[in-house]
Amino acid sequence: MADNITASQNRGGEVLAVTVALFAAATFAVILRFISRVGIVKRISQDDYAMILAWIISFGFTFSICYGTSVGLGRHEDNIDPEDQSALRKSEYAFFNPALMATKTSICLFYLTIAKNQPIFKWATIATLVVVNVAGIALTFLNIFQCRPVAGIFREPIPPNLQCIDIIALYLSSAPINISTDLALLVLPMPILTAMRLPRNEKLILVVTFSFGAFVAAVDVVRVAYLQSAAQSRLKTGSGSSLASPGDFSWIASLSFMWSAIEVDVGIICACVPGIKPLAARVFPSLLGRIKHARGSSGNHYYGAGDAQWAGANGRNVMASPPPSPVAARHTPTFDRDGANGDTLGGMDFLTTPDMNTSDLHRPDTARNEEEDITMVDFLDPPASPSFQKTDTTLTANTTKARKASLTVFDFVNMSGPKSMVRLSNRESLPSLLFVTFLFFLWGFAYGLLSILNAQFQYIVEVSNAQASGLHAAYFGAYFVAPLTFGRLVLKKWGFRQTFIVGLCVYGTGTLVFWPSAVLLSYPAFLISNFIVGLGVSTLELGGNPFIALCGPPEYSEVRLNISQAVQAIGSVVSPLLAQKVFFKGVTDAPSLIDIQWTYLGIALFDVILALVFFYLPIPEATDEDLQLLADEREDVNTRKIGGISVVYITLALGALSQFCYVGGQEAVAGVFLRYVDIVKPGSEIGAFNYQMIGHTVFAVGRFLSALAGLLFAPRWILMFLYICLIITSALAMNLTGYAGVAMIILILLFESGVFSIIFAMCLRGLGCKTRMGSVVLTAATSGGAVIPVMMDPVNNSRGIRYGFSVAVAVFAFGLLLPLFTTIVPAARVQVDPVYKRSDGGHSSGRPLTPKKVGRALSGLVSKRKSSSDSPTREHIEKGSEEAPG
Repeated sequence: MADNITASQNRGGEVLAVTVALFAAATFAVILRFISRVGIVKRISQDDYAMILAWIISFGFTFSICYGTSVGLGRHEDNIDPEDQSALRKSEYAFFNPALMATKTSICLFYLTIAKNQPIFKWATIATLVVVNVAGIALTFLNIFQCRPVAGIFREPIPPNLQCIDIIALYLSSAPINISTDLALLVLPMPILTAMRLPRNEKLILVVTFSFGAFVAAVDVVRVAYLQSAAQSRLKTGSGSSLASPGDFSWIASLSFMWSAIEVDVGIICACVPGIKPLAARVFPSLLGRIKHARGSSGNHYYGAGDAQWAGANGRNVMASPPPSPVAARHTPTFDRDGANGDTLGGMDFLTTPDMNTSDLHRPDTARNEEEDITMVDFLDPPASPSFQKTDTTLTANTTKARKASLTVFDFVNMSGPKSMVRLSNRESLPSLLFVTFLFFLWGFAYGLLSILNAQFQYIVEVSNAQASGLHAAYFGAYFVAPLTFGRLVLKKWGFRQTFIVGLCVYGTGTLVFWPSAVLLSYPAFLISNFIVGLGVSTLELGGNPFIALCGPPEYSEVRLNISQAVQAIGSVVSPLLAQKVFFKGVTDAPSLIDIQWTYLGIALFDVILALVFFYLPIPEATDEDLQLLADEREDVNTRKIGGISVVYITLALGALSQFCYVGGQEAVAGVFLRYVDIVKPGSEIGAFNYQMIGHTVFAVGRFLSALAGLLFAPRWILMFLYICLIITSALAMNLTGYAGVAMIILILLFESGVFSIIFAMCLRGLGCKTRMGSVVLTAATSGGAVIPVMMDPVNNSRGIRYGFSVAVAVFAFGLLLPLFTTIVPAARVQVDPVYKRSDGGHSSGRPLTPKKVGRALSGLVSKRKSSSDSPTREHIEKGSEEAPG
């Protein structure tokens, strides 16, 4: 009975119908595109040739799938005639990646034509183009040479020595690249489109036109779901999913091939949508939704439905050009569309030019040669628009008083430039601090998920402790690479906002790379995914830590950073609990490991959305000049030298050493926490994992306590106290057992809590224009987390886990050098101690505050302090000739 049911099952008809229908729709879209380009725009460009290539490859892909359905694709292997097997294998030898590569190349080439005077957009597009083509070529060759020897797959019977890769795993492994590039192509033009000087309806049309790529990403997600189902079926049943393997490949892979074809065709359709706009505007001129009565009364051609606020109430008070964008207008030369001045209409010039009524074409001053070709960038716009000029300032007609433009749905952010962050009061800096603190929670959440995922991977793949240390080292090794390479460049050249955006994008890409890691059960793939996530998180830290330290009154830098880092610690508490109880619950074998990809897809999508949010947020910045002016307020203090070297640089160097040792010791202890608890308290009722959660909670609470202590004591004293306690508790952990031993390792986490923030904020003081470089050095020093645990492993293996804490004692002792130096050396003491404003208008040094001063400091954190960008919130302090008492 079961055999009869199996014999009647056939997905071929469904696969055939859907594939043909989508290819027909894609063909129709390509035809409309070229009618528009040839008949209206009268120009063919490089992106059109790439689209033709994509359509040709798609035709071959569709033909091979359709032919496959006639010889068994969609049926069970046992029900396929033996004489059809060779033909079926040939039809399954299809090229999905080349078609997708050509489609995305066409889109990238089009983006490059609208990248005039947009260097960031241009280079981001070029990077996307490189990724698309490098990945596409690599995957294409893997597809071509999926079997060794290549010709063996077409022989009947199949040679016994033929070896083929898992084609389903190959498709599934390429999903992160496809989704990443889909999201990049969707998001890249949005900042330009939303910042253009266009009224609402024009802007909406453009944004919607460019947003069709979201459908491709959605189809890719559905395709991945079918690929995952096929991969899990293979793992559970033991059947093959390569062309040469015995099993039920034709049945398992049929829907995956169908959705691959759907993705290619939907991609072609979406890529053709912008090119069809001139044809749509010619055939359906009312599509742009002009305001008939507004145009008739004012003669204004810029405004459409919903834009009456821009058009003016009567003919005497009408704006002759669109309202200014919140983004400052760039200087562009005067331009005549008829080519009178010899200029060529650039991509951005065209996109910022609204469509005109065809009735205007009959005016003598707008007449143009009918034989003249419209430039490539005109294809989003109907041809033969009238002459126009662009100037640096917004033109107005018959207006006696400047009118402030109201914000539209996309012009919702005033990006004219907020006040310098170093001149903000606590109250003024609060909104920005909250947004950036959310990033701290995000990377704490990521670290917690990574820890649990790595543990599950080690359990399933049975990796050694040395390999587990390698995963950890890959993550923290990225902290050395990112700040010293692209992170430094982005922070120095473009500021904090762009650093956050780049970090989120890299972080999201890293989470997607976990897919092939889980599918292939590959240790090298997990190593790479940990490294990429580390690159993203370290870039976020590179911008986030100095942002928190600098945004607001400098005397509260350590307090602010400890609070934000406490929120990060909360993320590292919440994520392991969610991972253990929700996300990774029941992940005990290879098929279940594949399921976690949806968790990481959600994180990646959230990262992209958050990056867009940060693009539009009015985040304050600080130029090198602002930072230098702040340092110059204590010029005599910050320019002191010890042995011919500036004291601020000696403090920074010791801070980097201390940070390296602290993070290394912290990660070394965290890496052995579970094993240590099992040794000193075997058979505990609570369990080692729950003790670890208690430790993480204590760690988070400790950071809040460190922030409170920052209002009472000088940071250097707090740092010295924490390091001394770390040395003592680490030494005790070597000798105690039972609950006492468990208490010691939890206390280690408590005393670790405030060290990082205090080192970071304290060592940035007085660096002036070198503050960004100081952040680079301190963030790169976090790579100690990749070195010290590796050094501790041989000790753990030879002398035991408890004796391994001697390494922690040693590194914490080296870290103690920083607070000793800043306490013993007077010049360093004056440099690092915060300066508080006294009620009499003077300033006090870093002495512990009295209860009365504590009350004033706490009220200062929530009170509104009025200041202006050109009037500092702090007065110039006395020259540093008077040293702070210890």
